[in-house]
Amino acid sequence: MPTSGESGVAAAVGAARGALRMAEATTEDALAAVDLLHLTGANGPPRDPFDARDPDYIRATLPALRALSQVYFRADVSGLGRIPPSGPALLVGNHSGGTMIADTFVFAQAFCDHFGPERHFNQLAHDLVFKTPGLRTLVQRFGTVPASPENMARALNDDAALLVYPGGDEDSYRPSWESGEIDFAGRAGFVKLALERDVPIVPVVALGGQQTALFLGRGKRLARGLQLNRLARLRVLPIVLGPPFGITVLDFPGRIPLPSKITIRVMPPIDLRKQLGPNPDVEAGYRLVTSRMQRTLTRLNNQRGIPVLG
Repeated sequence: MPTSGESGVAAAVGAARGALRMAEATTEDALAAVDLLHLTGANGPPRDPFDARDPDYIRATLPALRALSQVYFRADVSGLGRIPPSGPALLVGNHSGGTMIADTFVFAQAFCDHFGPERHFNQLAHDLVFKTPGLRTLVQRFGTVPASPENMARALNDDAALLVYPGGDEDSYRPSWESGEIDFAGRAGFVKLALERDVPIVPVVALGGQQTALFLGRGKRLARGLQLNRLARLRVLPIVLGPPFGITVLDFPGRIPLPSKITIRVMPPIDLRKQLGPNPDVEAGYRLVTSRMQRTLTRLNNQRGIPVLG
């Protein structure tokens, strides 16, 4: 039986190899994006985003994500046993941390460790992610696909556990002092999907991502003035403070997340028809899910000690 020291060395070696594999994938994707003449032989993402998910890549890089979760973000994830081990499942989460989505990386690592890389798992992300060479390959190979009703339906048809963030950019860029608030901006499409597909909703509540930087506001008025919703499906243009550049806009030119403690709770599944009757109202379903998530997030926020440190 290996000693604790030997286990630690093995974990460090696995994490280093996983980080190298991620760096290789990022570099290859970045090269493919600029190699318009296809001189380098580098491969970009496939045309079909669902084809990008790679269980072998997940298996190889999980040690690196595990180290990031456990050491840097001191992750505390519980309730994974409430997610069905097979078949379609609609996971609904609150979104934090701008484009540097620490809570999503932490949850993806915990999910894949719990169920294994072969469990079909997809996550939705904004189109902007898939236009960023390097970043996109890190998430696509774990099953992230562009957010759209068609992709949501396709994932559930494929018996995937599907993680959606109804609040989108408005939730992810809410001010840091609103870390303890659920804000789905009235978007109830996930309720319609659950009713149409007759699947329960599994709420996933996360805290800590909004403390990986200082988010100073959404900049919604400026985004409207620049017509970003029409041009890029963006309703926000936030100012964010964080290393290494200090002030960033929409996390550009780049940002390193602060090592905020990430806490995630998977709540009991909600069967809307059992809770609200055979023909539930969509708005009633929205209020039911968000109110339960808010109670859990409020409790987690009240239990949190010092910002960032947790």
